[in-house]
Formats: sequence, structure tokens, C-alpha cells
Amino acid sequence: MTNNTDSQRIAWALTGSGHYLRECLELLDELQGVDLFLSAAAAEILTMYGYDLDTLRQHRRVFRDTTASSVPVGLFYSGNYHTVVIAPATSNTVAKCVYGISDTLVTNIFAQAGKCGVPSIVFACDTEPELESEAPRSIVKVYPRSIDLENVERLRQFEATRVVSDMAQLRDAVEVRIPCPNAACS
Repeated sequence: MTNNTDSQRIAWALTGSGHYLRECLELLDELQGVDLFLSAAAAEILTMYGYDLDTLRQHRRVFRDTTASSVPVGLFYSGNYHTVVIAPATSNTVAKCVYGISDTLVTNIFAQAGKCGVPSIVFACDTEPELESEAPRSIVKVYPRSIDLENVERLRQFEATRVVSDMAQLRDAVEVRIPCPNAACS
């Protein structure tokens, strides 16, 4: 498979986390050539945080976790994507990625991306022993468990996977992967 990043897209996956969800969606809105992949939990939390799926579909292709075999992963075998971004990524998604469990659309695209040599960027939610996170109606303190922190460290060791822990790192990692950052590139 050839990697022609000029014609390939970014596969951006959302999981069931509100941690920096608004900021991730704002970054996503700045980008072109991005398809959105939603876990079942992501579809639920988007509504909880006031986002409308129909509005998201107006600006990009949106794939939902509605099939047992995660049919959209076939797009990776056709060379449609140059990068996977999972942002934000719950501790559940991180753990499944670390242990090779691909039973959701998001964990399946992570696995298939790895098998197809497509680099991944993962914005893990649980990266510090104490965090503030946005809940639907307020900011809350969260205290990730040691297993959550250990899984983030394990994921950092994966080949072709960059784990980021804040929006600045996410933006930098995404910008490195964009073949033409300006819409007016020729």
C-alpha cells in the first residue's frame, strides 16, 4: 500500500469522555480532510454535552459504532487514512488498546491502523494522579487509578503511537501529521 498523504485523510475517533471534548471538537473544526468515528459511548456523551450529530455530519463524514464487525475499518485497507487520532480517549479505551481488545469501532480502528502501518495519536484522559475534568454541568476533580496511569505508560511504548496529555501536545502532534496545514495549499 502506498502512503500518499496528499489524498489521504485523518480518522478522528471520539470515545465516551467529556475531558477536553469541547477543545478537541474545536481543533477538529479547524482541520480539513477529517472523518469522525464515534464509539457508542461517544454518541451518547455528545448529546449530554450539547452537541448535535446532524450538525457534526454537515462538515464531515461521521461513522458510528452500529455494526458488530466495525465495517468502516475496511477503509484502512484501502489506504484512505494517514493518521488516527483518538481524542479524548477514556481509560477504558486506553486499556482495551493496550491489551489488544478491539470490540468497539474506536478500538478496532486503532488495531487496524497498527496493522496497516498508520500512525496513531492518543489524547489519554487519565495522565496524572489528580485532574480537573469537564462534566456536563461543571468541572470535577478526578483521581485516576494506578492501573489507568500504568496503561497510559504502556500505550506510550506502542510502535507508531504518540500519547499526548494536553491540548498543546495534541495540536502539535496533529500539525506534524497534516500534509498541508493551510486550506489554500497548492
